[in-house]
Amino acid sequence: MYYNPYVYPYRAPYGSGPMYSNGSQNGYWSYPQNYGYAAWPPSHDQRNIELKDYGSNPFVVNINTATTQNNTFRTALWTGDHLQLTLMSIQPGEDIGLEIHPDVDQFLRIEQGQGFTQMGKQKDDLNFTRYVMDDSAIFIPAGTWHNLTNTGNTPLKLYSIYAPPNHPFGTVHNTKADAMAAED
Repeated sequence: MYYNPYVYPYRAPYGSGPMYSNGSQNGYWSYPQNYGYAAWPPSHDQRNIELKDYGSNPFVVNINTATTQNNTFRTALWTGDHLQLTLMSIQPGEDIGLEIHPDVDQFLRIEQGQGFTQMGKQKDDLNFTRYVMDDSAIFIPAGTWHNLTNTGNTPLKLYSIYAPPNHPFGTVHNTKADAMAAED
């Protein structure tokens, strides 16, 4: 993977281990230098992820940690030319709000909490309904009316991927009221 001058071309004595390290080497791992990419070096314990829009730069993040850390109704975490990632926190009893994106496909993934999703081709006929919880994935085709309601007692934490982007770069809506005002 990466060149480590202290290991390669290390050969273990016959029968005492793998010929090449393949993750079981002794000593220090060699990581590439920080090239300005966000969230590098990787950490198994990213507790303090800065929740901001990282634009169209290369980006790696622990998505579960970022999603559960988010306390805003909506925060754009990454906005590219053809794709956008937003984090959402829906309060108990609150919903996203009935909406449609005529030219945008949307993917939602629940990381924490439980809810009820509704979808349909007509605003007054949401005939596709499902209960959702941790690890549920929701696919919303362009041109589909949809809503997601938090039915639990804790905030519903999820992330949403839009293709193409649906919100301006750097979008942060602290509350649902802020999001509704921005859409007007």
